[in-house]
Amino acid sequence: MRLRLQWFAALAFPLALCPALNAQSYDDELRLGVEAYRGAHYEEAIGHFRKATELDPSQVAAHMYLATAYVSQYIPGVESPDNLNVAEQAIKQYQQVLDADADRTSKINSTKGIAYLLLNMKKFDEARDYYQKASALDPQDPENYYSIGVIDWTRCYAPRMAARAKLKMAPEENLDAKNAEQRRICEQLKVDHDSVIEDGIDNLKRAIELRPDYDDAMAYMNLMYRERADLECEDLVARRKDLKTADEWVDRTMEVKKAKAQRAFPAANQPAEEK
Repeated sequence: MRLRLQWFAALAFPLALCPALNAQSYDDELRLGVEAYRGAHYEEAIGHFRKATELDPSQVAAHMYLATAYVSQYIPGVESPDNLNVAEQAIKQYQQVLDADADRTSKINSTKGIAYLLLNMKKFDEARDYYQKASALDPQDPENYYSIGVIDWTRCYAPRMAARAKLKMAPEENLDAKNAEQRRICEQLKVDHDSVIEDGIDNLKRAIELRPDYDDAMAYMNLMYRERADLECEDLVARRKDLKTADEWVDRTMEVKKAKAQRAFPAANQPAEEK
């Protein structure tokens, strides 16, 4: 979810002038594309892979490689027309795979690829749909459930924070049913987000069941319970319970992170006399 992709400038001379692009077979274009991609020459790789798809549109591999090369050019969060066009081109190639008689792995990777791009383009509803499709294709992949949970939290958090800002509430304040305006807003947020919050919690739980040390999912469980707590405007007991559960998820997250660090650097965690 935090993958950083670097933008590379176009080659110094047009690819059309490169002899390698003229009169090559499908296999030649695919091989040249892979070589260019491995050398981080992504524009050159795109040219070869695109040519391969033109020479034999039925070959799933070329569409997968071309989509991957486009993704390598995409910069998450940048909303310039050129960058969005790169994402759309990648989605188009992934969709070609989904429309073809592709193997299961290619379909899973293409579905997740589309979901990832849509998520970074802030098309949350569409991204969620594709992560659900990925879950249907591979029910044992925790990342799909985690991503759905993140989307659910995002859909709730932004409007709730906008409402709090409008009310000029301090960060430590909770929505209060004793305040007529806050109660009205809280009730509307509950109507809009209750089911989304519960869905997010369920998906994050499923992710953790499949990957017990999934600390990122645990961190979002904390956030989801805090989201729910702020909407418990009239039930202070439920609010305290949610906040307690949120704190417990913080503790679990830290425990897992510590255990991972100890496994990654065992020598650094030994007492000095044992080293």
